[in-house]
Amino acid sequence: MAKHKSFKAAFAILLITASLAATAQQKQVALVNKPFDYGYGSNDAPTVAVGGQQWLGKNLNVDRFANGDPIPQAQTEDEWIRADAQQQPAWCYYNNDPANGRTYGKLYNWYAVYDARGLAPTGWHVPSDAEWTQLTGYLGGEAIAGTKMKSVNLWDNNGNGDNSSGIAGLPGGSRDADGTFGGIGKYGFWWSSSENTADKAWYRGLDFGGGIAFVYYFNKACGFSVRCVRD
Repeated sequence: MAKHKSFKAAFAILLITASLAATAQQKQVALVNKPFDYGYGSNDAPTVAVGGQQWLGKNLNVDRFANGDPIPQAQTEDEWIRADAQQQPAWCYYNNDPANGRTYGKLYNWYAVYDARGLAPTGWHVPSDAEWTQLTGYLGGEAIAGTKMKSVNLWDNNGNGDNSSGIAGLPGGSRDADGTFGGIGKYGFWWSSSENTADKAWYRGLDFGGGIAFVYYFNKACGFSVRCVRD
């Protein structure tokens, strides 16, 4: 009888161990197969392969860093200005309207871009100036890349692109250092991770009036869109 009880106990332990192992395996598979989420839920777009690079198909719309810490939302002009003065990360919706976020994503200051906790999802990063240059170079150079990068709708005055690159750049506008908004429908600006000076960083821009993908540097306090490229 004692041997029978011992066998039953050992068998029960074996079943429990097998069950725990199966659960762990299921969790691992779920993690691997988890839908890619960069802030739009079920509306997340597929990634886009362009010239050896893989890009996100939409602007970032996240409100947490990759480690789970919340990114502060700055709604008022005073909050936006204070984030710059303290060199702290911040995000906002254009005109503080969540409806704009559903289309264009969030606007981030550069301190959010460069934060060590990681603005981009795991396995991705905000592109450097050199990586943006690689993209526009593959598309024929800055003078013509803009048309290929712009979406086929939402640009004012029929300034749409042909989106032959698949990037689907949208005119999400920006937020200036003083907290004012401008440019939606006319301009799209995207941060790079590359610093220019202590208070400025490089970015890329598209506009409704032509096919140029322009490169310049601007105040880190500004709120621009963010696109990511795979590590």
